[in-house]
Amino acid sequence: MNRRGFIGKLSTVTAVAAAVNLEDYTKPTPKSFFIATWNNQEAVKTAQNYYSESLPLLDSIVKGINTVEDNPLDQSVGYGGRPDREGKVTLDACVMDHEGNAGSVVFLQNIKYAISLAHDVLKYTPHVILAGEGARQFALSRGYSETQMLTDLSKKQYETWLKEKEYKPIINIENHDTIGMLGLSDDGRLSGGCSTSGLSYKMHGRVGDSPIIGAGLYVDNEVGACVATGLGEKVLTSLSAFLVVEFIRQGLSPSAACKKALERIIQKEVAKPDFQVGLIAIDKKGGHGGYSIFNGFQYAHADQKNTSLYECDYFYKYE
Repeated sequence: MNRRGFIGKLSTVTAVAAAVNLEDYTKPTPKSFFIATWNNQEAVKTAQNYYSESLPLLDSIVKGINTVEDNPLDQSVGYGGRPDREGKVTLDACVMDHEGNAGSVVFLQNIKYAISLAHDVLKYTPHVILAGEGARQFALSRGYSETQMLTDLSKKQYETWLKEKEYKPIINIENHDTIGMLGLSDDGRLSGGCSTSGLSYKMHGRVGDSPIIGAGLYVDNEVGACVATGLGEKVLTSLSAFLVVEFIRQGLSPSAACKKALERIIQKEVAKPDFQVGLIAIDKKGGHGGYSIFNGFQYAHADQKNTSLYECDYFYKYE
């Protein structure tokens, strides 16, 4: 069954937020733009180009993220991603649109474009999440080809890691970790997507925040959207993306909302954090921003005229 038709049968629920006048968020918005975690300028530019050629907003986000999934030199996403402790590359991804529809795949193996498959879960199933072998079988039924995801470079690094088997997430490794993208359309619609190969040398079967709606990604078309990157366990236990959107609902700017959500994570730590988390967000009025625990976190931005890179404010300086 078409997912949109499935959801369309559900009754409409109207919610009223007393703290914020939501009319502020329904006024005419700026022209379309896209933002993405880290220095993914090519990805946001690709998304904007597809959107300018009349591809729907979420489809354009998927196309933008595909460019990173396709890059074997990006070892935190898709093809060429670093494997888990058993030498297997496993992928997680999710999407969410302006109507609140979502699709996600977790623990996916041998399928190159996890974000595209997550989008297919949204469009062609009555479910939100497909996992492991079930996700792979669904991909094959949709015509996806199986691919050996472990490149020679990632395999060589894995063999080196096996000598010591030391596991410790590294802050800002490669200045890259996960690709999360958010978009605002000309008519004020919001959507987002997120894709990752997860932590390098994780336990086999580990799933992070990236494919979990409310943790790694959340979209509320009345208010705003957020996507996360960094140590997924911390984002999962704080539902950071959902929290950011709720802070925007209360009247905070995207950057301020990201900062406040990260404060929740930091407050739970008994000492100075030794991990990175970065958040980016957009609001219904066309604002965008981000914040991180440590310095070095950036996000890319593209509209119809320009592509830019923004440095995010942070709590601590990483030495």
